[in-house]
Order: sequence, then C-alpha cells, then structure tokens
Amino acid sequence: GVGPSDASPDEGVVEDLPLIDEKAVEQLTEGLISHYLPDLQRSKLALQELTQNQVVLLETLEQEISKFKDCNSILDINALFSEAKRYHNKLVNIRNEMMMLHEKTSKLKVSGMNI
Repeated sequence: GVGPSDASPDEGVVEDLPLIDEKAVEQLTEGLISHYLPDLQRSKLALQELTQNQVVLLETLEQEISKFKDCNSILDINALFSEAKRYHNKLVNIRNEMMMLHEKTSKLKVSGMNI
C-alpha cells in the first residue's frame, strides 16, 4: 500500500504557503525604511562632512609640505652662498700670495742684476 512515507517531499508545499498580502508587505517595507532611513541619512551626511574635512586637511598638508620644501631650498641656497664666499676668500688669499711671490721674485731679479 501507499503510506504517508511514499509521498513526495515537495507535494503540497505550494498549497501550504499562505497568501502574501501585498499591502502588508508594502506597509512593512515602509515601516522598515522609515525606521532605518533617518539614521542612514545622518550617517551619509556625517560621512560627506568627514570626506570634505579630509579633503581640506589634505590640501593643508600639501601646502605645509611645499613650505618645508621651500625652506629646504632656501637652506640649500644659503649653504651654497656660504660655500661660494669661502671659495672666494681662498681665491683672494691665493691672489695675495701670488702677488707677494711676484714682488719677491722681482726683488730677487733686481738684486741679482746688481751683483
């Protein structure tokens, strides 16, 4: 014989589903949205504000970085001028020594001629 265990497991499932009330689904959806939407909108605004603040912060950081780069450039230029001054002083000293040596050799030539 055919017993309850011989029936297909899917048999009768469709008949067991309750009828879906479209109006109830719509009302539940609206209730769910109205419950969560204000929080989500506030979160969205907070995220937008945060993003704007981050953009401003990034721009400020870029300006500060460029200021530091300018400062480093100025320091490099100052170091270059200091080095140029040092080499100029060396050249002046060498020139003075050469003039002194020239005078000494001139005097030696003159005294050599007089001998």
